[in-house]
Amino acid sequence: MALRFLVIEGNTLGARQAHKAAYGLMPSESYADVLQQVETDIVCDLAFPADEGTNLPDASGLESYDGIVLTGSHLNIYDATPNILRQIDLMRSVYASRTPSFGSCWGLQVAAVAAGGDVRKNPLGREIGFARRLTPTEAGRTHPLLSGRPASYDAPAIHLDIVTTTPGEAIVLSTNAVSQVQAAEITMSGGTFWGVQYHPEFSLGELAVILARRTEMLVGEGFCRNAEEAVSYIGDLQTLHAQPTRFDLSWRHGLDEEVLLPERRTREIRNFIEHRVKPEKSARGRA
Repeated sequence: MALRFLVIEGNTLGARQAHKAAYGLMPSESYADVLQQVETDIVCDLAFPADEGTNLPDASGLESYDGIVLTGSHLNIYDATPNILRQIDLMRSVYASRTPSFGSCWGLQVAAVAAGGDVRKNPLGREIGFARRLTPTEAGRTHPLLSGRPASYDAPAIHLDIVTTTPGEAIVLSTNAVSQVQAAEITMSGGTFWGVQYHPEFSLGELAVILARRTEMLVGEGFCRNAEEAVSYIGDLQTLHAQPTRFDLSWRHGLDEEVLLPERRTREIRNFIEHRVKPEKSARGRA
């Protein structure tokens, strides 16, 4: 029987359209595509809570899904604008529905704030391209979300904001030098969320498209010395996307199979489906 997923897009309409113009898919569409690559019988609905007047599922509607996934976003949650507050309210309803939920980057931040945590701009600056030397905590080493991850790993990432205060019922599962909360389990109102600050759903091709729209940022914040260097770096990612066996490029950029191989890069998403969605679908009598 097919698994029903709701993919909640965190971006506004303009940001969604810009991503689709550059990549061919909105972020939520791309995330749905990744889910369907992991499990061919997944059926996805999309929701856009940043849009005023959008038709969002109520509590019973959320309970009808086998899994809920939250995407990243260009928004900053501490701005607390109406298009952000709607997303926080929706996440509280997700918790109350007790439907298994997972999120990347913005998704983790929304889940943390909805449960009483806090998110702020990282004083260490932006993490962009890849989150390096991610290390499972003691709890994370045996947690099913990180099953199969080594003692240290990298993952695609782009964010300036971080979870600075975890909710009361939260377990930090992974960390690195840039952010103390890189993966977490959060429980509220009987519902449990698994999330990561990085982007296991990003292929190197999608990451390259995102960075190509941010070359000024790469140069302005000191990641690249000039535009030509930024373009060269982005070109290398595009090549590695098409040719993951290019050892010269993977060596040059310090990338291993945890990033280069889709089945490893998407590990957390796969673990969420295997350890949360499928068992709970069965437990709820949906198998």
